[in-house]
Amino acid sequence: MYAAIRDGVLLHAGYPTVREGLDDLGLAGLEVDMGRDMNVTAIDPSIAGPRLDLSRPEGVEALRAQAESAGVRISGFLMANNFGAEDIDFEVTWTVDTARVAAALGIPAVRIDAIMHGERDLPLERRQEIFYGAMGRILDQTADLSVDFGIENHGYQGNDPEFLQGIFDRTGDPRLGLTMDTGNFYWWGHPLDKVYEILERFAPHTKHTHVKNINFPGDKRQIQREMGWGYSEYVSPIPDGDIDHAKLVGFLKAVGYDRDFTIEDESLGKFAAGEERLDVLRRDAEYLKSIV
Repeated sequence: MYAAIRDGVLLHAGYPTVREGLDDLGLAGLEVDMGRDMNVTAIDPSIAGPRLDLSRPEGVEALRAQAESAGVRISGFLMANNFGAEDIDFEVTWTVDTARVAAALGIPAVRIDAIMHGERDLPLERRQEIFYGAMGRILDQTADLSVDFGIENHGYQGNDPEFLQGIFDRTGDPRLGLTMDTGNFYWWGHPLDKVYEILERFAPHTKHTHVKNINFPGDKRQIQREMGWGYSEYVSPIPDGDIDHAKLVGFLKAVGYDRDFTIEDESLGKFAAGEERLDVLRRDAEYLKSIV
């Protein structure tokens, strides 16, 4: 297992470029945000400009060259897909195209978003049917690829273990699993002990990760809270929150997971731009490197 970070987190923290951020933090793992136009942020914009078009072979090769030059492995592509969209054909095609680029670059996983338009207005079985309808098409069209898909426990339905388990049970395809977000089940309102139970349960399904933390008041940690309660106030740097990430590393190592542990610190907005934010990420990075 190795420590990694989202490219967008580096830029939000204030690093001028992705490469400068990786170098400062001493990280060799990177999640890349895939745009709906198949464009991504360059690792080193001095080489080929600030954005790379991965719908074109030269863009794919430029990303490969920049990753090799920076000594970084790309742990996954992050997608903000919406399987509840009217144009579901686009969502499927975009995801298939992303997986094909991932395969060409040796990237092991694609993050799939669980959030979809209209999810709160539909019963569980119908939501699972819609989601799997799109995901099943993607799996069929990428059956020749050694690329995994990790549904992130994100939003209303993504943090419902019953929703996730129903999708996993329905497909049976080992390439479909979880992008384990270590803070989102806690954000959803689950008590801390239940968060550990859920994360250990889904550890065998994990394909990719996002790492964040929350520091709730003591009397709020072991009770069921409203979804999102107090998040903007209590979201914290990773070493300072309630979730013991060394315990989660143990869950993952126990099932043979050997991929990324990817920083997605959403507390940065609570700190002053500049060195204060960079110091938060430096602490995050050193903590993750110490436990993986």
